[in-house]
Amino acid sequence: MPNKTFYITTTLPYVNSDPHIGFAMELVRADIIARYKKLLGQEVFFNTGTDEHGQKIYDGAKKAGLDTKTYVDNFAAKFKNLIPLLNIDPEVNFIRTTDKSHIKSAQTFWQRCDAGGFIYKKNYQVKYCVGCELEKTDSDLVDGHCPLHPKIDLELRDEENYFFKFSAFGDKLLDFYDKESGFVVPSWRLKEIRNFVQGGLQDFSISRLKTKMPWGIPVPGDDSQVMYVWFDALVNYISALGWPDNVDSFNKWWPAVQYAGKDNLRQQSAMWQAMLMSVGLTPSRRVVINGFINGPDGSKMSKSLGNVVAPEDLVGEFGAEAVRYYIARHFQNFEDSDFSLIRFKEAYNANLANGLGNLVSRIMKMATTYNVSIADKGKEENFFTVENLELENYNINKFVDDIWVDISKLDEYIQKEEPFKKIKVDKTGAEKDVAYLLASLFKVACKLEPVMPDTAQKIKTLILDNKMPTEALFLRKD
Repeated sequence: MPNKTFYITTTLPYVNSDPHIGFAMELVRADIIARYKKLLGQEVFFNTGTDEHGQKIYDGAKKAGLDTKTYVDNFAAKFKNLIPLLNIDPEVNFIRTTDKSHIKSAQTFWQRCDAGGFIYKKNYQVKYCVGCELEKTDSDLVDGHCPLHPKIDLELRDEENYFFKFSAFGDKLLDFYDKESGFVVPSWRLKEIRNFVQGGLQDFSISRLKTKMPWGIPVPGDDSQVMYVWFDALVNYISALGWPDNVDSFNKWWPAVQYAGKDNLRQQSAMWQAMLMSVGLTPSRRVVINGFINGPDGSKMSKSLGNVVAPEDLVGEFGAEAVRYYIARHFQNFEDSDFSLIRFKEAYNANLANGLGNLVSRIMKMATTYNVSIADKGKEENFFTVENLELENYNINKFVDDIWVDISKLDEYIQKEEPFKKIKVDKTGAEKDVAYLLASLFKVACKLEPVMPDTAQKIKTLILDNKMPTEALFLRKD
């Protein structure tokens, strides 16, 4: 039997630029899993939000000539708008790291970590990538630059900050990985983080001088320092539950499944887990790592190259359901994926307009013309009475591929049996064919519910009301 409760969260995107298709992918994938778990009968807490502190935010606001709070408010609104735009479950929790409740939680977390003896202060020199908001060792660099931000010069920092005793958790993390062999998905990412931990952990800075970078949560007991953005932002996974004040909520929902990009592997599966251990909390349930979305030639998307895709542009032309479909089926689960508008349009026309949409029209035309209704048992059918292996393993591609195999089989059945011809010579046989097609199409709609919820509901309503669609489910795009 599945657990009664389930907690899933995205990472919190950094609000120094407009939302892009990469985060839309993460948000839709988490929503698909959340909807699936609800269909299984579980209570679900689904969390997303915005990460709003740190150097990049502070610098971006100054460059834009805006008050920092105004700057983050503008971007946070754009990210929150992704919820209705992408047809995300409206019950999703949206947290901002500038929320007063989060600030209180982060400061309490700091105090407990400090009380445990895992925070200390020292002078240090370090190479720092503002793009990642992370310190870099020489082994992290390619030609003297961060490989993720090769156009941003590293900063050489020399100051006194607080540090987290990351080095104290190497053995504990390795023991945890051994006990929880499925902790990181896919498995090769677990091997990657294990190798990182085995290489020896270095304590990392968790504060910044307020005189240099004032935009952050104040360090408890030291007004000269603010919290390092990563230390602050990671706490959102538990502050969203009301920790530490709401013990009942925390105990009900924690631990969480965390979706993240591959550039977050170290922070999510090692740094955050060590931080949780430092205050005596249970580690996360699972960390699911996505690949990147690249341009059509495999190059990383960037504004300078002009290949960035805005979710609102795609939804504006093709609709939210089509975008959800493409993310679910055509972006690789765990590897990098290339994106082009041409490929998107090809998939839309072939699999939605000419595929699913056309199939629904053909079946409903026969059903209404021959006055065939779905059997009563079909009305109650729920595909998610038991756990689905592919979705339990976050293999959304395979799950949706299997649905389109079912759709192809229904097309083949129509071509083979030709009920539209059979009706002239064998009315009973044709009616049985159409009844089978209706029941099978209803099952397809049930499977589609977590992926394309509006489309699934439209199909179910057409079948149950025995009506032809008044317009095409998906208009062909030429």
